[in-house]
Amino acid sequence: MKVYLDNCCFNRPFDDQSSLTVRLETEAILDVQGKIESGIISVGWSYILDLENNFNPFPERRAETLKWKERADSFVDESPKLLEKMDELISLGIKPLDALHIACAIMLKCDYFLTVDKGILRKANHILQLAVVNPVNAVIQWESEQ
Repeated sequence: MKVYLDNCCFNRPFDDQSSLTVRLETEAILDVQGKIESGIISVGWSYILDLENNFNPFPERRAETLKWKERADSFVDESPKLLEKMDELISLGIKPLDALHIACAIMLKCDYFLTVDKGILRKANHILQLAVVNPVNAVIQWESEQ
């Protein structure tokens, strides 16, 4: 199984943990990252993750996120086919940057696109090529399948 985590996921452990939702999402993301480290699941990476991460104003967050690039088993750069897929997703009402991330996950043949972005999650049922889910829901689903 292969996953793509958007930058919201990589940054969630650094967010204010006073909200139960944020704490649950953080725990789920840490569980996913543990599964990546142990080789249970693989992670895909994209040039847009690099670009967004480079604009992160917090050096510690940038450095921690970059560590996950080293664990990726696949990488996707911009291509006409990728941009075509992004345009298809935009036509579904998905914001351009979000559509680009999802297009990258599709091009990488990921099974799951993990995000804590509520805007993306509201449009998830329109995306048929992979499961777009909150990490908490992904972990619950994976545990129920064992």
